[in-house]
Amino acid sequence: MLESATKHSLLGGKLHVYRRENSGKWQCSTYLVGKNHRASTGTDSLALAKDFAEDWYLTLHGKVRRGEVVAEKTFKEAAKVFEREYEVITEGQRSPAYVRGHKDRIRLHLNPFFGSKGLSQVAPGLVQEYRIHRRQSARPPARTTLHHELVTLRQVLKTGVRHGWLAGVPDLTAPYKSSGKIAHRAWFSPREYKALYEATRKRANDKKNHKRKAAAQLHDYVLFMANTGLRPDEAAKLEYRDVEIIDDKDTGERILLISVRGKRGVGYCKSTRGAVRPFERIRERYTAKPKIPETKAVPPKPTARVFPSRQHGMLNKVLEEAGLKLDREGQRRTAYSLRHSYICFRLMEGADIYQIAKNCRTSVEMIEKFYAAHIQTTLNAAAIKILRQPKRFKSS
Repeated sequence: MLESATKHSLLGGKLHVYRRENSGKWQCSTYLVGKNHRASTGTDSLALAKDFAEDWYLTLHGKVRRGEVVAEKTFKEAAKVFEREYEVITEGQRSPAYVRGHKDRIRLHLNPFFGSKGLSQVAPGLVQEYRIHRRQSARPPARTTLHHELVTLRQVLKTGVRHGWLAGVPDLTAPYKSSGKIAHRAWFSPREYKALYEATRKRANDKKNHKRKAAAQLHDYVLFMANTGLRPDEAAKLEYRDVEIIDDKDTGERILLISVRGKRGVGYCKSTRGAVRPFERIRERYTAKPKIPETKAVPPKPTARVFPSRQHGMLNKVLEEAGLKLDREGQRRTAYSLRHSYICFRLMEGADIYQIAKNCRTSVEMIEKFYAAHIQTTLNAAAIKILRQPKRFKSS
């Protein structure tokens, strides 16, 4: 609360200089474009404080005339509201890492560029300037990274629309963009996949390898991932209580029923029969051996991680040694490529694309865009090679 004895009005009451009870420095304040603006003069001298306050007021007034100070909600204010709402409303539906990604993009990139702008100033032209700004930075972002930043930007603008601070979300599509070529994600063809698991099996069986246990774990990891279609982050969070071996009534096979926790919250996955034996070996590998011969072995705790350590380092080494790191388009293969291979294998076997999408916790659109376009078995030759009989004209 301000003390009247330490408050002075300037410029006909438009500007105030005051000092708080517990502070020795003078402050200044004014009311412009619907907002209170405050600043510290940085001095305990009243005369110097008044000179500073008048210069500060005239500078601020000039910014108002040039449109640099806006009366509407700023992007930074809308972003703060979005962060608070998004984390509460999507709890349980989006993973903490996904929510944190939005916050990081706002803090690192969007607020420094758009933060002081009014929501109505975030127009298509300014968004295009942002694209150019990011592309010309010291470390230009990947196309997907920039896309994620614009997704976050759109979410903040939608928050402004919902609260009535903005009339509508502007067009954020990139100009000058032609139809993109058909793209696909790096995967292993059946022949390449066989070469990969034979390479991991060879390392696991090498008696001279002092890391045989880790090599055996990698071998089972490759088989498990290629027969479940899990994302690497989903596999990293997988606990033994999330995996159940069942007899599937539809196929009559022993498969895994997996409760998956990842970027889309909680979902379910049914594996192929090829994932059962690798999972059993993993469980046996980490079953505690009894100290007393007559006692039973102790299985891992239900809350223990199925894959307690990361496999990426050894997997990259195997891919390099086997000449499988790059596909023919030069795309780098990673653990994610095992998921892509799973989807492609199911498509090649003629599985229903909707069921694949449900089992992999993705959309039919994503599968059609990134997987189905380059699978030759998805083309129906009988449907393509329809020959129409030529019309025969009678001679007159």
